[in-house]
Amino acid sequence: MEYRRLGKSGLQVSVLSLGSWLTFGKQISDDIAEKLMVLAYENGVNFFDNAETYARGNSEIVMGNILKKMNWDRSSYIVSSKVFFGDGGKLPNQTGLSRKHIFEACHAALKRLQVDYLDLFFCHRPDKKTPIEETVWAMNHLIQQGKILYWGTSVWPAAYIERAVGIARDLRAYPPSVEQPRYNMLDRHIELEIMPSCAKHGIGLVVWSPLAQGFLTGKYNDGIPEDSRGGSTDWLKGDLTEENIVKARKLDEVAKSLNLSLSQLALAWVLRRPEVS
Repeated sequence: MEYRRLGKSGLQVSVLSLGSWLTFGKQISDDIAEKLMVLAYENGVNFFDNAETYARGNSEIVMGNILKKMNWDRSSYIVSSKVFFGDGGKLPNQTGLSRKHIFEACHAALKRLQVDYLDLFFCHRPDKKTPIEETVWAMNHLIQQGKILYWGTSVWPAAYIERAVGIARDLRAYPPSVEQPRYNMLDRHIELEIMPSCAKHGIGLVVWSPLAQGFLTGKYNDGIPEDSRGGSTDWLKGDLTEENIVKARKLDEVAKSLNLSLSQLALAWVLRRPEVS
């Protein structure tokens, strides 16, 4: 396994991580989740990604139970959570990036994951209703309290990231260390502004959906399997365009010419960028 520094920080992350979105606590059994985590850990994966909104908190509960059962040395793995969407509640202050919700979401994640601190804590989306100053201060105070080690953003526009960095500098607070955007061969939008901005400030990128929600495995090249996300998830159907399918078929031909699977090619393509941690 290759390890890279998270941006300019000293934290070393495995170039492959295991995320639990749409799977843990929802689409797969807890036994399968355990097998996946053990397989990943035994092959050098040290970064496990989660969020308060995944399966409305159940994803973190499943992962926390596995971490407790495995009893791996806490210094040997990195675990993250995210705050914004909440864990199912829709009342005032149960979502967003207010100081109140950030603190309560952090405490809930620590309890569900059964850990004393989070290595990474992401702002899952920008909150246009909360001043960024409030969010930066809240994350800074969680770091000072030892409840999180690094904070970051997820799916933030470059302008918001720049604003957060500038505010942190003015307040002499901890700036974001990481951004988690979508990035793959079919979606390269971050190369225009987000990637250069993060590189300038030493912010690491931990990207999601390197396989484009399954497109870059080739499983949709000859139709939509009934048991696939494309056949059962409405939000994914918007990406099931003929243009994307044609691109995937052509990329599959490239992969075969290199004696690779399309999945291997897609992962290697993402990891070729030094900005990607």
